[in-house]
Amino acid sequence: MLLLLAKEPEILLREAAIRVGITERAVQRIVADLEQGRYIERERFGRRNRYKVHPELPLRHPIEAHRKIASLIALVIDG
Repeated sequence: MLLLLAKEPEILLREAAIRVGITERAVQRIVADLEQGRYIERERFGRRNRYKVHPELPLRHPIEAHRKIASLIALVIDG
């Protein structure tokens, strides 16, 4: 979800669920968890949301915590 939101910040969660292959409810939980961890920020534009990923933050897993989100985005999306 983090990579999808980085690539398409205005995606509807319903569309994200279809693309990822999980329920919309699961996507909502993941997005809420990412927001709570401050990995993403939700900006409201009328009836739509735009998601801002904070690439300067470290990855969450202790084994990968020495890497920033930006490096993952660069590897998967930009690479």
